Amino acid sequence: MSMTRHAEPAVNTPPASGPRQSDGRTAQRPLALRLLARPEVGVFLGAAAVYVFFLISAPPVREANSMANVLYQSSTIGIMALPVALLMIGGEFDLSAGVAVITSALTASMLSYQLTMNVWVGVIAALVVSLGIGFLNGWLVVKTGLPSFLVTLGSFLILQGVNLAVTKLVTGNVATDDISTMDGFDQAKKVFASSFDIGGVQVKITIFWWLLFAAIATWVLLRTKYGNWVFAVGGNKESARAVGVPVAFTKISLFMLVGFGAWFIGMHQLFSFNTVQSGEGVGQELIYISAAVIGGCLLTGGAGSAIGPVFGAFMFGMVQQGIVYAGWNPDWFKAFLGVMLLGAVLINLWVQRTATRR
Repeated sequence: MSMTRHAEPAVNTPPASGPRQSDGRTAQRPLALRLLARPEVGVFLGAAAVYVFFLISAPPVREANSMANVLYQSSTIGIMALPVALLMIGGEFDLSAGVAVITSALTASMLSYQLTMNVWVGVIAALVVSLGIGFLNGWLVVKTGLPSFLVTLGSFLILQGVNLAVTKLVTGNVATDDISTMDGFDQAKKVFASSFDIGGVQVKITIFWWLLFAAIATWVLLRTKYGNWVFAVGGNKESARAVGVPVAFTKISLFMLVGFGAWFIGMHQLFSFNTVQSGEGVGQELIYISAAVIGGCLLTGGAGSAIGPVFGAFMFGMVQQGIVYAGWNPDWFKAFLGVMLLGAVLINLWVQRTATRR
């Protein structure tokens, strides 16, 4: 018995008059539901709720100077949260991001001071080191097939130990020497740690860098071939490789982007405080990852945006400064962040389920 189906002759039948009928499968969902399905919408609502909460409970937040401080704290988290989010969309983690910031700052500071060179030499050397750390992490993940959690956990421990041991060996202390009087310091400070007066309010330059990087990341994800590669390798790297996506290049470059972010924030810390404590940075990687997760980046990869982590970082900055302005015990900061993280994830889950429900 033949199972071949033959095409019927085409019959030109005029379309029926009256409104078109829909079977429900092709009906377009309302705009509100389509917006709620976007991962960044849920975190925007959460950020707005946190802002209103502290606006009511902490009156100093209503002042322009206070909001400038909130945005500054948010920017120092957000600049790193952006490449971390891109890496998570690509299906990987980097647990060494926090201590890598300090490694970058220590490299620039000690190299410049000990060799009495222009600080820009240290800045460039720190960039090379940071990109090298990112490359090594990515290369090990790609070549060995080990989970990035394990590879970067090893990097975290190595960098933490190296930061402290080398600093004590070179300087005889746990902190670097003051480089504020060295050649090139003032110029570097203008790039990484300067402030602008806007309407009588001092605004840090990192806020502008944060928004610029967010705009670039959004454009890359949504408008470039590389952005398609990031989503593809995070969704299914084998399928991505089968259609010609350069999986190894994409993953390694994403780890190097995290290295670039660590370098930039490391330079900001160095030129803001003139010196660096070698034991800092531990735990910051969880803040960066949490901001990305709150921003809608899935732990499994393949989904997320660059805008979501911007709002996620704002929530962290708002809480960090809001607790101070409210006069609460700062010891509750991490507990508040944990509650906020769980609450934001649950709200995002509820919003997405509501938006996709028939």
